[in-house]
Amino acid sequence: MITVTAAAVARIRDSARESGLETAVLRVAAREGGDGTVEFGMGFDQSRPGDQVTEVDGVYLVVAPASADLLEGVRLDFVEIEPGDFRFVFAPVEGGEPA
Repeated sequence: MITVTAAAVARIRDSARESGLETAVLRVAAREGGDGTVEFGMGFDQSRPGDQVTEVDGVYLVVAPASADLLEGVRLDFVEIEPGDFRFVFAPVEGGEPA
């Protein structure tokens, strides 16, 4: 299952609140491109039958079965790319161990 840093959880909660959502339910998805690269996506949603649902500090992450294997060993973080430019980043977990 994907891991999420404290910075990412805080920003997700803030975004949910800004959007008027009472509960932060974030769908995280991944798909493999024809060249073997993995594309990641996320957005607020609801859980569906068969989804994996994990709660992290008040944020509910939902992952469809088709994305689960591709998200294994991946970390979602919220980082400053350049001064004042913050973004969500998907990256492999260093050493294969969750943070």
